[in-house]
Amino acid sequence: MSKPQVLICGTIVHAHDELKNDLGSVAEILHLDTASRAEFFQACSSGGKYSNIVAIYRHNDSADKIGVFDAELVNQLPASLKSICHNGAGYDQIDVHAAKARGITVSHTPAAVDDATADTAMFLVLSSLRQYYRAEINARSGKWKSGLKPAHDPEGKTLGIIGMGGIGSALAKRAAAFDMNIIYYNRNRNPNADASYKYISSQQELLAQSDVVSLNLPLNKDTEKSFGKTQFDQMKHGAILVNTARGGVVDEEALIEALTSGKLSSAGLDVYPAEPKIDERLVKMDNCILLPHMGTETVETQKKMEVQVFGSIKTALETGKPSFIVKEHK
Repeated sequence: MSKPQVLICGTIVHAHDELKNDLGSVAEILHLDTASRAEFFQACSSGGKYSNIVAIYRHNDSADKIGVFDAELVNQLPASLKSICHNGAGYDQIDVHAAKARGITVSHTPAAVDDATADTAMFLVLSSLRQYYRAEINARSGKWKSGLKPAHDPEGKTLGIIGMGGIGSALAKRAAAFDMNIIYYNRNRNPNADASYKYISSQQELLAQSDVVSLNLPLNKDTEKSFGKTQFDQMKHGAILVNTARGGVVDEEALIEALTSGKLSSAGLDVYPAEPKIDERLVKMDNCILLPHMGTETVETQKKMEVQVFGSIKTALETGKPSFIVKEHK
C-alpha cells in the first residue's frame, strides 16, 4: 500500500532528520519545486504531480514562489487535500474561511513560539525604557552619552498586555521578574494567569493605566488597523508601544503621528504592515527601535516549530485532523 503524499511548501532549515525518519516513515514527502503560482495551480490539477496530496506543510517563505494561500490558491488545491499545517503562530497569509468551505483543516504552531517571541518583546520593553538603542548609536559613533535623554527603570512601571495568550503570558512572566506591574486586556479573563496579574475588562482603561503597552493579538479582519489614533489618544503621554504581533494591527500613520508629537516617547517594533519594507519615517526616528521580525529567529525555536508541524501532519494522517487547529476551524 502506498504512503499518503505530503507536500512541503517552504524550506526545512533544521529538522532534516525528523522529516526523513519521522514524518517520512509514514508519508511520501514531496517538495515544492514549481517556479510560479500558475505552475503550482497546474501541478494541483487532475493528473498533476500534486493532485493526490493529503496534507501541506506551509511556511511563509513559500509565498516567494506561489504567493499567499488566499481564496484563489485555496480553491485550486486538489480535492484530496485535508490539512494545511502552517509553521507559525500567525496565519494571516492563509484564507482559513476559504479552506473551511472546502473541508480543509488549518493548523498552526502557537506554543512553540511563545518563549522566543516573549524574549524579543521583553528586549524591546527594556531597550525602550532604558534607551539602549540610542546609547549604542552614541557608543559606535564616539559620542559617549552626549545628547541622551533621561531613561527609566522598569521596576514599578505598569505593563499593559493586549492579548493574554501564550506569548502574552510568557511576556508577563518575564516582566514580573523586573518588578513591573502586570495588567492585561483579553476577550475573557485568562483562568491560568498568575493571581498577581490584574485583568482589565476595558481596553481604554488599560491604555490609561499603562506605562508600556504590548500588542499580542492576531491579525484578522477584526483586528486590522484596530490600534489607531483613538487608542494612542487614550494612552498616557510619553508611554511606550511594543508590537511583536503583526504590523497590520496598528494604523501606521497614527503610530508615526504619535511618535512625532511626543504622545509616545518610544516604540519597539518587530513587525510591520508591508514586510520586509519599513516606512522610511520610522527608520529615521531615533526614538523607535526596529527589528526585522526576529521574534522566533533562534535555532531552537525554529526547529521546535518545524517538528511541531510534522507532528500535526502525523496526527492528521492518523486521525483525520491535525493538532493545534486554528480557532476558526474548531
